[in-house]
Amino acid sequence: MAATTPIVQFLATTIIGEKGQLTVPKQFRDDLRLEPGAPVTVLRMGNGLILIPEQERLENLCKRVSDAMLGAGITPESVLETLPDVRKQLYEERYGAIKAGGKSRRSANSRRSK
Repeated sequence: MAATTPIVQFLATTIIGEKGQLTVPKQFRDDLRLEPGAPVTVLRMGNGLILIPEQERLENLCKRVSDAMLGAGITPESVLETLPDVRKQLYEERYGAIKAGGKSRRSANSRRSK
């Protein structure tokens, strides 16, 4: 019978630093392509923690979004063209319409109530 990789393996022991930081041994960082700043999800399972590197999942998500946009005929340029209007709409929803002179209705009203 062929040997199989166990579901759980002991990899290494590490120490939690003063600020709660963990050091992942170099061999495992290299094996998993983990660079400084790489996103990692921490899950709690009973009295244990599970660390899940997120780089591959995020790369796959980006590819799926890109493929969907291209499939729908959406280009980066067409999205960027909509940003000024979307920013204005969100600003007005949050702060009120901008009046002549650059002040929003909300900022003018908030000054009167003080």
